Amino acid sequence: MERPVRVRFAPSPTGALHIGGIRTALYNYLLAKKHRGQFILRIEDTDQTRFVPGAEQYILEALQWLGIQPDEGIYQGGPHTPYRQSERKAIYQQYAEQLVANGKAYYAFDTPEELEAMRERLQAAKVASPQYNAISREWMKNSLTFPKEEVAARLQSGEPYVVRFKMPHKELIRFYDQVRGWVKVETSTLDDKVLLKSDGMATYHLANVVDDYLMQISHVIRGEEWLPSAPLHVLLYQAFGWEKVMPQFVHLPLLLKPEGHGKLSKRDADEHGFPIFPLSWTDPFTQQHAIGFREKGYLPEALINFLALLGWSPGTDQELFSKEELIQAFSLERVGKSGVKFDIQKANWFNHQYLLKKTKQELASYVTKALDQEKLHYTQAQVEQVCELIKERATFPQDLWEQGKVFFQAPTTYDSQAVQKRWTSEAHTTLQEFVAAIAALPNFQAASMKEALVQLLQGKALKLGDMMPVIRIALLGTTAGPDLMQSMEILGKEETIARIQRALKSIQLFKN
Repeated sequence: MERPVRVRFAPSPTGALHIGGIRTALYNYLLAKKHRGQFILRIEDTDQTRFVPGAEQYILEALQWLGIQPDEGIYQGGPHTPYRQSERKAIYQQYAEQLVANGKAYYAFDTPEELEAMRERLQAAKVASPQYNAISREWMKNSLTFPKEEVAARLQSGEPYVVRFKMPHKELIRFYDQVRGWVKVETSTLDDKVLLKSDGMATYHLANVVDDYLMQISHVIRGEEWLPSAPLHVLLYQAFGWEKVMPQFVHLPLLLKPEGHGKLSKRDADEHGFPIFPLSWTDPFTQQHAIGFREKGYLPEALINFLALLGWSPGTDQELFSKEELIQAFSLERVGKSGVKFDIQKANWFNHQYLLKKTKQELASYVTKALDQEKLHYTQAQVEQVCELIKERATFPQDLWEQGKVFFQAPTTYDSQAVQKRWTSEAHTTLQEFVAAIAALPNFQAASMKEALVQLLQGKALKLGDMMPVIRIALLGTTAGPDLMQSMEILGKEETIARIQRALKSIQLFKN
């Protein structure tokens, strides 16, 4: 690549950061790191009416949790400060005036009532797309229809106005998108977009193009929903004479509902019971709370790996990638056009795989926190043994505690359905004999205990498959759980015998 790679993620602080936004940030970050370029975080807050308190901090915390660290931005600083668009108002006004002076934009003094009347007039005339464009502008109140003296007088008097882009009439716009190839749009389908609002603040279109130019952005990587805005942005680059430094456009495929059709939304997430935001979020206006991936127990490295493959393919069968491996493998050429189904089960699979990669000390840390809170006795070695035993059954860190706490806290109740099905008088008697057999063992190891059970069952009608669930009920309260003999070894002889004896007494009373 000839130009230094400089990319930006430019979210608006209008609420929680959607998981699609995180994927956009990730792809920008991966491209920058692949080519030793710069990843910039810019806050696009030109629409102050939609500003939500706390949203900006949420964005920063989400990126930090995922390890997507900007090289320049609102906190890191950099050569193009400020990085909040609301603080760059004077810059945009200067460039808007430049467009007006060059005949590429114009002042429009129309009131909201006059704009509505214009739309009604066009609708009555059966115009398919009633809008302020190259035709309708001719009868509106703007600097193209007023004499220069009247325009100057209106500006001097402080009359409210906006600056609109003067859309060329009946021209063909062609630009290349790295994902979609050549895109062609007729200007007759486009309206004269507002570039500068009546409050003096730029709209997204002007601010975005000016900032990308000044910050020397080489690639604009954003969601597919911004593709309709790209023709105007291309025209703005041409209007300013910046064609030679226009960034490459990359419009990413949509994230689709789990069913595979329609854009993924919060409602879909709520219906299917999975998060859609990286962190939990409480809307400050409605007080509605949404749980995040972090709070649900997803590991940041697993979520990064999952998101990277939602729209990009490495071209191999490899699925598990460290961040460094993703950086090395990533390329825009392998980003797909088609929307991608958001499969939360695949996200869970990734989380399980990354949980398995954790050291026994890391796994144990998830459990010891809960043990300390519950004020339960434990040894580090025992916690590590429990985690190693149950990690294959865990998807989230909290599963380790949910499935492992029974090793530190004996069951106080027993699965009544399992008892009624499994706990026969013969099983009860055999369990009493099993207690005596394991009590006499010189070493309390899984293999020795299984051998003792096999020998005990020789000549009996009961089989191994009959007794294993009974022993598990006595030890863990239910028939589900990890390897039984290893569980007994971790519990130790004293605790194992105590639990079985307690069950023999309790369940016998229950049966009577």
